[in-house]
Amino acid sequence: MNNIAMAFAATAVSLAAFADVLTVDMEPGENWWGASNFFGTNMPFTAKTDLKIDLRRRNYSNQCASMLLSDRGRVIWADAQSKIVVKGGSITMDADSPVVVETAAEQTLAGAFRYAMRRWFPPSGRAPDARFFTSPQLNTWIELTYHQNQKDILEYAKSMVAHGIQPGVLMIDDTWQAGYGVWKFDADRFSDPKGMVDELHRMGFKVMLWMCPYVGMDTPAFRRIAWGQNPDDVRGYPKKGGFLLEPNPAAPGEGEYNEKGRPKACGWWNGCSAFLDFSHPNANAWFAETLDGLVRDFGVDGFKLDGADLGAYDLSDRRAYDPKATNGSLNNGYCAYALKYPFCEIRNTWRMQQVPVVVRLHDKMHEWSALERIVADMIGAGLLGQPFICPDMVGGGDWVAFIPGSPFEQELFIRSAQIHALCPMMQISASPWRVLDAEHQAIFSKTLALRQKFAPRIAALAEKAGKDGEPILRNLEYNYPGMGYAGVIDEFIMGDELLVAPVLKKGATSRKVVLPPGKWKADDGQVYDGPATIEVAAPLSRVPYFEKQHVAVGANLANVVNPKLP
Repeated sequence: MNNIAMAFAATAVSLAAFADVLTVDMEPGENWWGASNFFGTNMPFTAKTDLKIDLRRRNYSNQCASMLLSDRGRVIWADAQSKIVVKGGSITMDADSPVVVETAAEQTLAGAFRYAMRRWFPPSGRAPDARFFTSPQLNTWIELTYHQNQKDILEYAKSMVAHGIQPGVLMIDDTWQAGYGVWKFDADRFSDPKGMVDELHRMGFKVMLWMCPYVGMDTPAFRRIAWGQNPDDVRGYPKKGGFLLEPNPAAPGEGEYNEKGRPKACGWWNGCSAFLDFSHPNANAWFAETLDGLVRDFGVDGFKLDGADLGAYDLSDRRAYDPKATNGSLNNGYCAYALKYPFCEIRNTWRMQQVPVVVRLHDKMHEWSALERIVADMIGAGLLGQPFICPDMVGGGDWVAFIPGSPFEQELFIRSAQIHALCPMMQISASPWRVLDAEHQAIFSKTLALRQKFAPRIAALAEKAGKDGEPILRNLEYNYPGMGYAGVIDEFIMGDELLVAPVLKKGATSRKVVLPPGKWKADDGQVYDGPATIEVAAPLSRVPYFEKQHVAVGANLANVVNPKLP
């Protein structure tokens, strides 16, 4: 296991002898958050919740931890992966380590989070590079899909800049490489990859490359890694193979393929490959040399580290080099490489809380039901100790939805962009100037200008989160405890003073907004006096947001209204 991962994986690999099960009864009206932000729309968990979450086998393609927080200041925690059952007003956590329940002195949701953070995942003191927050991130996936190439990448970048995108981070997605595990630019599609990266740098971009921990089983890389063939084409690590996950000889159905040294074929979304075993020192040496070589030889700035789901690294039918390894420690061994480079993004994380790395929600489909998940899932991520959360791509990451004849919806794309505009990060992949007509392009440009208006404030919130560990994007209950806001999952507060109420329903031209105590100035200039629930107009060109006002005693606010609570 590499040294970077040791701090995250130590508890995950050595606690099997201390199995523990703990059941906690909910107090009347108590609300709970945690486990995995995939369940954001199920949060808060209440006495009515009926849910099973298995963090031993899955991280649900998002971020996870064996932690639950309540708005009464209670914390349930286990160092190791766990199974969690929420049913009948009780929470049961079954883990391969002691399970504890403790109550913070500040008996609120924020108090529970701060207590857990101080004890188990203190802030690093740093945030990811400010360019992740000050400019929209660009990703080539939707426009180029499985046809990444030098010519179109440069044209994509130039087109975005020509349409007013301020250069920041550009991610080159899957298939820039010659093959899975063959991490070299495909020579047929990249005539001068170093020149391409240099040109992107001159334009003002930092360049990231998509990566995964899987190795195609009909490649020279596989033959080298599996059996040590072609030893002269590598450097910097022992010239010996055998650092891929192998079949478990005790698993049924393996037959002749269970002998030691034969890699296990494992399925993932792009096919069937061998998986790097990050409990093996040679796997870490090879992967480190691979990434360092791309930085050294081509000048790339970092990586989009995809894959490594807990389910993909399921060890029930395969074995790792370290007999104490778990799928969580293998995940950490991979994801920890994000700490080596200044520009990285990860998606599947077991714990790794409060690290100064961008994390992304799982790919969202181009559907209204997926749009309705974004806010709740980002709230859940923040409460898991992942403040630097990106809500996937504007309009979703499903490339099929953006091809001619697909059920693409311009309204959905705009509403998605409006969420991105005022949350921690905005990531654009599909070109708005290809998929939108002139009317919707104008609305998108307005949305982009809104992002740039608030970008300095958002970057400052990210810097603050790196130091104090508090979520950047919060639910109302976090800031205003005990006022009945626990179930509000369709609006959010950025820090303390920017409340955002995006439209999440198809065809909606207005929406209700819950305003907490204080005076709040809306984007249209109207000032409201909270606490209150109001109805505001929200045509497609508007994303309602409200800035908290600090009014001196005796100030004259002629336009203040006092809507009544419903």
